[in-house]
Amino acid sequence: MPTQLLTGKSALVTGGAQRVGRAIALALANAGADVAITFLTSQDQAAKTAREIESLGRRALAMECDVRSENSVRSAIARTVGHFGRLDLVVNNAAVFQSAPLDSLTLAQWDAVFETNTRGPFLVAREALPYLRAAQGRIINIGSLGGTKAWTTHAHYCASKAALHMLSQTMAKAFAPEVSVNCVAPGWIEHEQSNAREAEHFALKTPMHRNGSVEDVARAVLFFASGPHFITGQILTVDGGLGL
Repeated sequence: MPTQLLTGKSALVTGGAQRVGRAIALALANAGADVAITFLTSQDQAAKTAREIESLGRRALAMECDVRSENSVRSAIARTVGHFGRLDLVVNNAAVFQSAPLDSLTLAQWDAVFETNTRGPFLVAREALPYLRAAQGRIINIGSLGGTKAWTTHAHYCASKAALHMLSQTMAKAFAPEVSVNCVAPGWIEHEQSNAREAEHFALKTPMHRNGSVEDVARAVLFFASGPHFITGQILTVDGGLGL
């Protein structure tokens, strides 16, 4: 990827220690951005990702942050701006994925998913907004194919991502013209912890005859991060046609 696209910019990727978040963080660093990442429990993986960012010649910051907590989010934003001197891009990637039959779904399960998947991006965007406005910056939320399709054993997850899709479009209108806001909605993405049987199942169902990779998602994020600022309010599905 060209290294000049995001030179002089700084980015914050929530949940950036591993899997999709790590790929996004490295793609942004490879494009020239200094990158802060947050983690909740994956401290060792976060430290490794930060070292990889630095190996690309960029500054890195790894922070523990609970996106469900107003104080924790506020502290992470302040540390990012204090470390880099500015904030140009926020990628709301931190999320939880759970399955449960709808007729036995508990209130605690419902709330836990919404707290991270929907409230988290709201809190991060709200706290980052003054800095993003000053920088004519961008927000990229990571939604899901599940936000557009009904998965009967993932009702709380699907509902939380559908809410995030709508929140993304609402933010786009509310934060314009200074800040563009878009959403990348991955389908089934294969990673190092994927179940082999599930991977084969979804690859066979996908028109592109393969599963998505974390790099596919990262490239979509990079498009919104470095493309025209005029593009806003869009939900880009990255699923190889799985949802068709």
